[in-house]
Amino acid sequence: MRQMIWAMAVVAMATGAQAQDAEIQGTIDRQFEAFKLDDFGTAFTFASPDLQRMFQTPENFGRMVTQGYPMVWRPAAVDYLELSAREGSFFQIVQITDDAGTFHYLEYSLIETPAGWRISGVRFLEAPRPSV
Repeated sequence: MRQMIWAMAVVAMATGAQAQDAEIQGTIDRQFEAFKLDDFGTAFTFASPDLQRMFQTPENFGRMVTQGYPMVWRPAAVDYLELSAREGSFFQIVQITDDAGTFHYLEYSLIETPAGWRISGVRFLEAPRPSV
């Protein structure tokens, strides 16, 4: 009986984690979709309150993305890699392929707000080195 309860708890935790992964990836996906439509107003809604204060307007935010993160603005392909939690935030590593076929690795930091998951930052990562 004890093993069955423990197994049910593990399944519940795994299901909760999978739902959280889906919600986090869904937030990033919806922002990608808005960028593809040049809908910077909608894309801006997926930014954390701190980022919204920093950029002040969707236009400023859009300018930053198009100039500094063109692969995010126009990805050819998006693959979700590792998701981790630390320091009160979640970090999703995303592999983005641009139109030239170049891989870019970015780490999205996300926070949970009353309105749902919001992106609180994005930083470039070094590409993984091939194993020998």
